[in-house]
Order: sequence, then structure tokens, then C-alpha cells
Amino acid sequence: MKAIETNWNIRRANERGHADHGWLKSNHTFSFADYYDPAHMGFRSIRVINDDHVAPGKGFGTHPHRDMEIFSYVLEGALQHKDSLGNGRVLKPGQIQLMSAGEGVTHSEFNPSQSEPLHLLQIWIQPRARGLTPGYTEWLPKPEQADAPKVLVISTDGRDGSATIHQDADIYRIRLKAGQTVVHDLKAGRGAWLQIAEGELTLNGVELRTGDGASTEQPGKLTLTAARSTEAILFDLN
Repeated sequence: MKAIETNWNIRRANERGHADHGWLKSNHTFSFADYYDPAHMGFRSIRVINDDHVAPGKGFGTHPHRDMEIFSYVLEGALQHKDSLGNGRVLKPGQIQLMSAGEGVTHSEFNPSQSEPLHLLQIWIQPRARGLTPGYTEWLPKPEQADAPKVLVISTDGRDGSATIHQDADIYRIRLKAGQTVVHDLKAGRGAWLQIAEGELTLNGVELRTGDGASTEQPGKLTLTAARSTEAILFDLN
């Protein structure tokens, strides 16, 4: 890690917590369930980044949440979501659903396929206040956004068709081809986290690969250049 040169803190994929429940294999960027590491409890408002692989026909039965913004990003397979707000949806790769648990909600998440695995990122973000009214929004890419290098997928005001979150957070889907570059300007007082879902890129000269995460609170230009086809999530947080 080139911390002095880059002002980035790196969280390597092989350093994450790991859980194997047979039907579920999960990597935990931050402390979660039986994995506890006081040095990795979250970053700003991010509390959980779980990299989940769910076996065919399996999933999370109905369970409660409250006071958390929870979104899932499907990378492979399909995710069937149902909740106590009356929402029911099967999400495909590249699609996002965001549930604001607020004062309380129950939901279930399953892999509806009997033959294909499900791979998703599930992220929990702390809301700006407790006891909010529960809600549900989605981000489904328009045709022109499918392979766009940088797309806003979640924001506090739902601009540009993004899903709406109860937090001062702009969240972008990054999708780059080999050799392609995208730039993001981080303003003073904010923090950035980049999570590599799949692929390999350099971030201000630092090499990151599948499963790696990186954070900074140093304002300035973030330059991402893909070494091969890469998909990532970029968080710009208050």
C-alpha cells in the first residue's frame, strides 16, 4: 500500500472476514454477525459490505430490520425480494434495490433459480435519523446506462433516476473496459470508498482487484483506469 503517496487505505479481499454456511458463502468487509474486528467497523455511514454467494434455491428467510438503509446489487444470477411493505421483485445482474428499514420492516431474499448460483453485494448504510418511515426504491439501468463508465445509482434526492437513500450519500456504479478511465472529484469534508465487485483497476496508481476496497478522506481527483473489464461501486459520503 502506498499510503503516503496516495492517501488511500486499502482493504484487501483476502483480509476480509469469511463465513461458509454451505448454502451461503460470504465475505465481510466490515464486522458482521460472528465476524468481529474492532479495526473494521465501517466507514463513515457505511456499516456493512457483504459479498454473498447464494446456492440455487436457497436464501434468507423472512427477518426484521430497522434504522438501516439496505441495498443489494446483483452481479450474477437473480435475487427474489419480498417485504412487509408489499414489494416483490426479481432482480437481475446490474440492477439495484434499496430498502429503507426505518422504524421497522421484514423481508426475505432468495435465489429463485434451481440451477444457477446468485452473486450479489449487500450494503448497509446508516440513515441520517432513526425511526423514519420505511420505503423501497430501485435503480434499473436505462439502455444508454448499461455500459456507461460511471452512473449515479443512489442519491439523497433521487436525481437522474437514482434510487433514494435517507443519507447524504452519492453512490455510483463503475463499469470499465480494459484501458478505459473515469475520473471523480471528491470535495473537501467528504469521504470516498471504492469496492471492486469484479475485475482489476488502478486507483490513483494503486492496483485493486476483485474484492478489494479502498477509502480516502483526502479531497481531490480520483482516477480509475481498468486493467481488464471491471465493475465497482464508488461511494461519495458526507
